[in-house]
Amino acid sequence: MRLALSWLTVLPVRVASDKVDARAAQRAITLAPLVGLLLGAAVIALLQAPLPDLLAGFLAVGFLALATRGMHLDGLADTADGLGCYGPPERALAVMKDGGAGPFAVVALIVVLGAQAAAFPTVHWTAVLLALTAGRAAFILCCLQGIPAARPEGLGALVAGTQPIWLAATWWTILAIAGYFVHPIQGPLSIAVAAVLIWALIHHTRKRFGGITGDVLGAACETATLTVLAINSL
Repeated sequence: MRLALSWLTVLPVRVASDKVDARAAQRAITLAPLVGLLLGAAVIALLQAPLPDLLAGFLAVGFLALATRGMHLDGLADTADGLGCYGPPERALAVMKDGGAGPFAVVALIVVLGAQAAAFPTVHWTAVLLALTAGRAAFILCCLQGIPAARPEGLGALVAGTQPIWLAATWWTILAIAGYFVHPIQGPLSIAVAAVLIWALIHHTRKRFGGITGDVLGAACETATLTVLAINSL
């Protein structure tokens, strides 16, 4: 859990580098949804401020970017640029590693951040918790056994293939049940749609990049979060 907090938040949690091995990484990904609960609680508190809805929504988005070091947004941007470029997988991976933001990255960030900012103030607080937890549960789907890493190094290589199918099924079943208490129809539906979209993203990135990277995890997180927020805002 300390490693999950160290990776996924700006909290000053220290983990000795000699303890970050494959087993610790596996457990950190397994516990990542709990980090989503923590972030969700902070966002709910922020949304209680007496501010216009859209302003409160953008402040919530900004807070999440700061609280996560913008890591997931960076992953979304890099993945969008990688999927949008031409050439072999090596070319796409080079574009993603470059660090610059191309047109696909800019559009993806504008759409996702704008939509999240608009949705946050309109949903029940339970939907906020559900969305941010589902976003971190997306990591588990990306790291299922049998899904390779696109590179031999980096975060993707450390966590790829570490999560058994039964564990992913357990987490996403829990989310679907929790969604029922958010809304009997929209809650479970949002979880189902988020899972389908993440799986489609994984399938496409495997074909395009040859596997997953840390950037793909960030893109999956933002995709799941927005999907759950959007459907529960209807």
